[in-house]
Amino acid sequence: MIVEPKIRGFICTTAHPIGCQERVNEQINYVQQQKKLSTKFKNVLIIGASTGYGLASRIVAGFGADASTLGVFYEREAVDKRTASAGWYNSAAFEQAARKTGLYARSINGDAFSEALKKQVIDCICQDWNGKVDLIIYSLASPRRQDQTGTVYNSVLKPIGTTYQDKTVDIISGVVSEVKIEPAIPDEISATEKVMGGEDWALWIEALIKANVLSEKAMTVAYSYIGPEMTYPIYREGTIGAAKEHLEATARALNTQLAAHCNGRALVSVNKGLVTQASAAIPVVPLYISLLYKVMKQHNLHEGCIEQMWRLFADYLCSESLQLDSAQRIRIDDWELRSDVQDEVAKLWQQVQTDNLNQISDIVGYRKEFHQLFGFSVDGVDYTEDVDINVQIPSIHLELA
Repeated sequence: MIVEPKIRGFICTTAHPIGCQERVNEQINYVQQQKKLSTKFKNVLIIGASTGYGLASRIVAGFGADASTLGVFYEREAVDKRTASAGWYNSAAFEQAARKTGLYARSINGDAFSEALKKQVIDCICQDWNGKVDLIIYSLASPRRQDQTGTVYNSVLKPIGTTYQDKTVDIISGVVSEVKIEPAIPDEISATEKVMGGEDWALWIEALIKANVLSEKAMTVAYSYIGPEMTYPIYREGTIGAAKEHLEATARALNTQLAAHCNGRALVSVNKGLVTQASAAIPVVPLYISLLYKVMKQHNLHEGCIEQMWRLFADYLCSESLQLDSAQRIRIDDWELRSDVQDEVAKLWQQVQTDNLNQISDIVGYRKEFHQLFGFSVDGVDYTEDVDINVQIPSIHLELA
């Protein structure tokens, strides 16, 4: 069938299999053009491996360090004339490329919050990796979570304490307007913490410890974001920020556990703001990122997911020395938060409106990247051609040569 983008708000309900494959291959090609990383991590588990930073982490680990990768995600395969989700096509493309180069790659599709899936992953580690995993990346982004008791929690994007009002943009129409968001109630704050905080990350690590499948000096890393002061009220000081504070507190507790168990470490990596399905849903953030992209590209500082994850692995995770900030976090948002970059973005923020959006921001680049999340607007892809939307994920078992 001929697949076209169908956008509703901040999501696209269709995905293009060839476009997704090309985007994955572009990231693989980028990694293959870099120096080889050390083989410090042979077996890497990525929880949330199908899009964004999680997918890029899997690509860097596999094609940059020849690691075996086990990817966990919750994606939708094609049914009748309904396309699969972008993450499904991304994972199929990754595994297809891994097969060609002899890399072990296996994917498990299901609810990462569930005990059953955790057990399935542990069984796989025992069967395929001789019972040892070296690195666990936690990159899960979900709007809801059901815990072990069956209770369902839904996250919200709200300020805490006071009403928030500022500029935002409709990324498709390019209309800049004011958004007003009422503060979260206590139950909404705690629910967002349950979904986006560190509780499930801790449950994963505790399950792996109990099963004794962590190798000596095993490491786990969860991803976070801080952003600039202008987004603090809706992000760092809002419900999501509260969840991220919980994530960082979890890292400190897990670090103690892992040190005692296997001389391991737990860390949080604070990453750059990028166009992702998650960030597109946050009011104010798409406008900020559009301005940020404009400035960072002018300074030749711009990075996408794959460049960020390459830098994370090359300069931090696979490095002999691990440079951390005062809160013991990895900071690869350092270029974004440079004072000269932020000063320019702040000036543009005061000026931006609908009439000058195209001139002083990179809304065109933002919009293109948003489409590319779902396999559209990818250079070299003929979107007038019929494509087979029924793509399988082989979940191959190949030992490294």
